[in-house]
Amino acid sequence: MPNLSRKTPRDFGHIDSWVFDLDNTLYPHHLLWQFIDDRIRAFIVDFLKVPPDEAFRIQKDYYKRYGTTMRGLMTEHGVNSDDYLEFVHEIDHSPLEPNPALGAALERLPGRKLILTNGTRKHANAVMRRLNVHEHFEDVFDIIAAELEPKPSARTYDRFLALHGVDPARAAMFEDLSRNLAAPHALGMVTVLVVPDGTKPVVREHWEVEGRDDPHVDHVTDNLTGFLERIMAERSGVSGV
Repeated sequence: MPNLSRKTPRDFGHIDSWVFDLDNTLYPHHLLWQFIDDRIRAFIVDFLKVPPDEAFRIQKDYYKRYGTTMRGLMTEHGVNSDDYLEFVHEIDHSPLEPNPALGAALERLPGRKLILTNGTRKHANAVMRRLNVHEHFEDVFDIIAAELEPKPSARTYDRFLALHGVDPARAAMFEDLSRNLAAPHALGMVTVLVVPDGTKPVVREHWEVEGRDDPHVDHVTDNLTGFLERIMAERSGVSGV
């Protein structure tokens, strides 16, 4: 069952726009992200001519300070974003399998469903098609649409809302990083932190899995599908979320 930890969270009764992060949110971290993580490190090794351990340090340092490793490499080393994005997303998406339960839960949500990702549209489309949930999403707002400025920048959310005509007071944001929920919460969105379920190994930095009790996190769940099902049960008057 979903793990709900907020005492007085904003509810979902008024929501008609549902905004989802992609990686580590629509699918569990262990299924795919490690391949991208490895590609990022390999890019740094080749581009900066450093050993793997130093590449790992740079990767995680830039990710934490700049929102994405790419932004740090662009700022400090002038990396070409197209080259970087093409290289790091050149992965095998086959570990992802269709998720009919997630698809059914998304279909029941009333209103619009959108993806807001620091990745590329091409990668997002590949993920959604492997999960067989692509038909439920209206559009993808990717790092190119964000003008290469990643979450958690408030300007990225402003661009997203303006481009898609989303009213933040009637929208919910689902994310796997607490820091990426601060700006949408300030804008009035209901925020949901999607955390690892604890049954699979997760290779992430300590700060990446913190933030469950942050004031800008309205809800926490380790089961996205179950959480969405409970939202619809609540809206149908069956139970509360």
